Formats: sequence, C-alpha cells, structure tokens
Amino acid sequence: MIDIKEEQERVILVAVELKENDDTLISLDELEELADTAGAVTVGRLVQKREAPQAGSYIGKGKTEELKALIAETGATGIICDDELTPAQMKNLEEALDTKIMDRTMLILDIFARHATTAEGKLQVEAAQLKYRLARLVGMRRAMSRVSYGIGMRGPGEKKLEVDRRLIRDRISRLGAELKELEQNRTVSRSKRMKRGIPVAAIVGYTNAGKSTLLNKLTGSDILSEDKLFATLDPTTRTFKLPGGQEILLTDTVGFIRKLPHHLIEAFHSTLEETCYADIVIHVVDASNEAAPTHMHVVYETLRKLGVKDKPVITVFNKQDAVDGEEILKDLNADKCIKASALTGAGLDELAESIEKILLSQRKVLDVVIEFKDGGLLQLIRKDGTILEEEYLPEGIRVKAYVPDEIYGKVLSCLNIQ
Repeated sequence: MIDIKEEQERVILVAVELKENDDTLISLDELEELADTAGAVTVGRLVQKREAPQAGSYIGKGKTEELKALIAETGATGIICDDELTPAQMKNLEEALDTKIMDRTMLILDIFARHATTAEGKLQVEAAQLKYRLARLVGMRRAMSRVSYGIGMRGPGEKKLEVDRRLIRDRISRLGAELKELEQNRTVSRSKRMKRGIPVAAIVGYTNAGKSTLLNKLTGSDILSEDKLFATLDPTTRTFKLPGGQEILLTDTVGFIRKLPHHLIEAFHSTLEETCYADIVIHVVDASNEAAPTHMHVVYETLRKLGVKDKPVITVFNKQDAVDGEEILKDLNADKCIKASALTGAGLDELAESIEKILLSQRKVLDVVIEFKDGGLLQLIRKDGTILEEEYLPEGIRVKAYVPDEIYGKVLSCLNIQ
C-alpha cells in the first residue's frame, strides 16, 4: 500500500510596517500562529517599511528580489502577506516569485473551513470564501479561454471567466437563501426564549482568550478547547445555574481577531447578532498576552460594528495562572472586572455572583399571595425568577422574588392585580 501524506507547507511571512514602533511584529507573531493552526511551518519573515503598501505588488521591487532569494534559501513553498491583497497585487507577486501567494484573509478562511462542523457554520464559511474568490477572478489570465468551441459552437462564445463569475454568484445566492431560512429559525427560537424570560450571557473575546475553557468549567461541558487560534468556531449554548438557583444560558461565540475579513463578519453576522440580544456580555481577555490591550480594542470595535451597545459588560482577565509579574490591565468599558483562571477555576465564583447581581438589577421585585389553585404561577416564578421569601398562609402562598418584566406582568395579570 502506498502511504500518501499531505506535505507540510513551508511559508514566509511578509508585512508592511506603516509607521515606526507599530504592532507589525506582534501582528506577524499572530500570523505565525494562524499559519501553525492551518498546518504550515514558518521558515522566514520579511518586513518592509513604507508609507503605504505598493499598489501593484504590496512590497517594492527591491524587497521582492530579496524575498525571491529568501524563498530559494529556505525552500519555502508559499508566501503569506499580513494584509488582504488586491487581485493585482496577488497576480503580480505570483508572477514575480513563481510561488503560491496567500494573504491573511485567505489563511483565516482556510482555518474557518477546517473548523466549521455544523451545517450552518459550513454554509457561512463557504459563502465568505466564494465572495472572496469572486473579487479575485478579474485579471486571472488562465480563466480567459473560451468555453464554446467546435462544430455548431463557433462564435464569440462565453468567456470562462464570465461562466465562473456567474456560477459563483448563483451559488452565493443559494447559500444566502439557505442561511436566511436558518436565521428565521433562530429568530423563532430566540422569540420563544425571550417570552420565557430566560436570561442570556454572551461570551465574547479575542480568539484563544479561553472562552471555550471558561464555558466548560462553568457548565461541566466538554467543548473542544485547544491552545490554538480559532480552535472552536461554531457557537455553543449551555445552561448554567447561578448561586441563587436561577438558570441562565451561556453562549460561546466565534473569537475575534485583528483585520477580521469583512466577508466573515457578513457571513457570521446572523450568528454573532445573538450577542445583540444577550442580557450580559462576558468579555474574556487573555491576561498573559502582551497584546491584551490591542485585543480588547479589537473586540469592542467588532461589537460596535455588530451594533452591540448599552449592554452590561463583565470583563474576565483570564489565564491568571500564566501571568508573569504584576498585571496592570484595566477595562474602563466594563461594569465589572474580574481576575480569573478558567483552567484552575480561580475567580469563577466571583464571576457567577457578578452575573447574578447584574441580572437582579435588571429585574422587578414581585411580592404577591398566590392561591393554592394557582400553583402553576409559583412554578413559573421559581423557574424564571429568584425567590427571596416564601411563606405559606391560610389563603395561599406569599412569595417575594426577583422576576423578569415578562413574568412580572404575566403574574399580575393572572392575579387580576393592576
């Protein structure tokens, strides 16, 4: 039997530094992590200082020659640029270097394609990939041959480029229709949940901040969690019981990253918009990462683009077990900051108490006497509220509890109380 193994790609990372002492090197470190997640090994780096990327080839002619020599020296099989390339830049670099050219967007899309497991996730990734490819069909020389030929088929015919573009647009349209149907199903589920008054806390953060590990530790789940960028992609929701007995839903979302491709934001908007309907946002930060302040900025910028605003935020400075020295991180956008370690469990009790405190501040105090024949109302209060006092009287059960607005109105209406 012939053993066929996929050859590991050897890549050189290329970036343009636009100003002195920017975060180009940190960004390249992250690009190397992305390459590792995609299964490639980094064999070299090249950085050029410019006021702006070269319009035709991303880097200048001199650096292109230097890069060509580096490819020969390292045996690299591909180049990954730290920015999204234009079709012209990609084509010209490929011609000049005679090797595979990739950019950050292509790399992230590849990782998403590998890690998508649900039907919706796969559809979202495919839609993003097709939109990316559609923009890059223009100018590709090999795609300009005629499709129609032979006896009875003479004439101008249809260019293969035009056929490819039409097929891709048709596929994007079909994917959009399927995703729209799934979005409608999610809207129905969300409406049912909101009617029941079940609170939702959305877990957001930069990729590899420890969101999945946090969800696993809080809920006893076994969601995949690895020390890699985008180890998990598909959103996951689990039930979590607060110290007072109230059950809430914790939703883990896809991790954010700098220079997140706009195609992905568009494709995953319906999934990420769950954060817009959450009662609380739990912002997880890798406190051991020196780029944590930048990561926090990226998260808030992405939330802003998604339209998430006026939500109470609890920032969890995670991975305290890996922090060297004294941590001085702050988050002025958060209502509460907590130092924790999802791995060891440190600080998670404080997190649960903080979630409960914020939820209680959003609720109304219900103080009523429920007749024994209306016991179903008491079960409703117990299920979706937090009981403060419960007393059995001859005329019924006196209950005092924190409840959502929906439950508050429903109970008063059933008891004919104005």
